[in-house]
Amino acid sequence: MDKSDPSTISKTITKKELAERIADRTGHKRAVVRDILQEVLEEIVRELALGHRIEFRDFGVFEIKARAARTAQNPRTLERVVVPERRSVRFKPGKKLRVDVESDRASSITEPKLGTPPKDPTDIGERAKQDGRAGRDSNGKAT
Repeated sequence: MDKSDPSTISKTITKKELAERIADRTGHKRAVVRDILQEVLEEIVRELALGHRIEFRDFGVFEIKARAARTAQNPRTLERVVVPERRSVRFKPGKKLRVDVESDRASSITEPKLGTPPKDPTDIGERAKQDGRAGRDSNGKAT
């Protein structure tokens, strides 16, 4: 990326902007989408903190990598310092993500075909009916 060319400087997209885009596409309220997005992110953090691997097919994998304890040297004083073991998050992009990014296909990715949102975004059964999918009651029977 050539930083002197203003057309190649990447734009930062915030969680708020993502929530607004999703809300606009789905017809759900921004606050509801923002809360769901926040829950997804918090769940990812919880699972990673437990040492679990998170895989989003075609998108990528988040995993924890342990870095062993080591001895380093302070460059100013040349004093030896023990650096403790630590864990860090690693993200490995999936094949489709790599291909889409490398081929600059972001502009050609189609918008998701979502049904109309339910009258009450918390009513999953209503959404299923609108999308033509049968819902299930608490006993597992089709509604």
